[in-house]
Amino acid sequence: MSTPAITPVFIRLKLSLLRNGLRQSGGRKAAYITSAVFALLFAALQLLGLIALRGHAHAESVVVLAVAVLGLGWAVMPLFFPSGDETLDPTRLVMLPLRPRPLVRALLTASLVGIGPLFTLCLLAGSVIAVARGGAAFVVGVVAVVLALLVCVALARAVAAANVRLLTSRKGRDLAVLSGLVIAIGAQVVNFGAQRLGASGLGELDPLAEVLRWVPPASAIWAVHAVSEGSYGLALAQLGLAAGALVALLALWSRHLTRLMTSPDGSTLPGAESAVRERSSTGLGRLLPAGRTGTVMERSLRYVWRDPKIKAAWVTSLAIGLIVPVFNAWQGTGSVYFACFAAGMLGIQMYNQFGQDTSAFWIVAMTISSTRDAYVELRARAYALLLITLPYATLVTVVTTAMLGDWHRLPEALGLSFALLGAMLATGAWTSARFPYSIPQEGYKNVAPGQTGLAWISIFGGMMAAALLCAPVIALTIWLNASADGDDWAWLLLPVGTAYGAALTAAGLKLAAPQTARRLPEILAAVSKG
Repeated sequence: MSTPAITPVFIRLKLSLLRNGLRQSGGRKAAYITSAVFALLFAALQLLGLIALRGHAHAESVVVLAVAVLGLGWAVMPLFFPSGDETLDPTRLVMLPLRPRPLVRALLTASLVGIGPLFTLCLLAGSVIAVARGGAAFVVGVVAVVLALLVCVALARAVAAANVRLLTSRKGRDLAVLSGLVIAIGAQVVNFGAQRLGASGLGELDPLAEVLRWVPPASAIWAVHAVSEGSYGLALAQLGLAAGALVALLALWSRHLTRLMTSPDGSTLPGAESAVRERSSTGLGRLLPAGRTGTVMERSLRYVWRDPKIKAAWVTSLAIGLIVPVFNAWQGTGSVYFACFAAGMLGIQMYNQFGQDTSAFWIVAMTISSTRDAYVELRARAYALLLITLPYATLVTVVTTAMLGDWHRLPEALGLSFALLGAMLATGAWTSARFPYSIPQEGYKNVAPGQTGLAWISIFGGMMAAALLCAPVIALTIWLNASADGDDWAWLLLPVGTAYGAALTAAGLKLAAPQTARRLPEILAAVSKG
């Protein structure tokens, strides 16, 4: 009796998962359709751009780099977005009587269904058109596109299978915090690279392309260029590299699938040592003030270290706050005032303080019985933020100033940074009490459904208010720079900005405390919604 083919079953399963996921809510369907339209539009524009590149002297270098970056994206996608595709978790199939080889074949075919593979197909097709010349090159191009697409998909699957135990655990979800850092750094690297290419031309890519042409899946695309140049032996070798990489990835994937389907999950087996391990007090707790202030500070800092959502926000803010001024200074187009970006990015963390606690805020609410309690709670949270923000903003300002060699403006930049930080702490404390919203713990949403308007008012309204509160210090800075003898008095901006920021913080906490004490039931209901 022959075994029925499971590949069509898995394709129907993939389509059913997609269809049922879109049926959950109208918002999810609209978000998926919108993202699909934008992705396909971007793919079409890329296809047209690559076709327009045909005949350019450095077209092969551009397409090889593009395909190499595409392969890297497929490799890291399962690490940063483990919940983006439910079929990436093969442990859901452990109870089914499936053999590894048919399962690999079925999952690989099902993986070709989706927006990602279609986007990849458009880019690969455009790359082949850009470098192919002659009928033989286009024939090889068809083979190269198929090989490159399968290598990308198999790479994503092999990475997911190798790390599925980690990615489906609570600690493994912390890997998502790296996505903000990668996106922040990647955006600035792309910006810097585009400026360099605009000044020097596409020839700058040739040395990098000479290396990447031997790395699958980019090697398959270079084989098309090699055939166009008449180097059939080189083309065969590079197609062989891509085919060998595909075979190796499928073997690795099959090996990890076999292990997942036959081995127990060690992460669910508690060890005797961990069961009897006693937790000791950390050194941080001994360094903080006594009483409620120190307790709240330690709790806030533990949230930053342990909660994936809060950690992701902090990592992104720290990265962007450093990258923007440093990259601009590196390119020679920056200013010391760009260092204020660090204070601004970290000041955002003061907004929606109670929403960060989610449903656990009810424990905090039980300890607030007066305006004084609310004031101490908010003040301690501001202290915890300052413990990180003050030295970091100072470091970014000094580094930016050193790169630009504009040391006489260091006091001005520091004064502005401290004034901006104080203004954001003040407005953040007030909006936390007045416009709280819930942050869902599961998934990648940072605002609960129906509270988007509250989030916009809280963050962007608070940032605009902070900018207005900083107007006196900004006006003083402009006036001193415009005055003939302003450089002699510019150092005053450091103490003035510091004192002004401290005064704004104190005033904001004083105004927010009665709001917090009076609106505790509304705050608790809002932050517990998600």
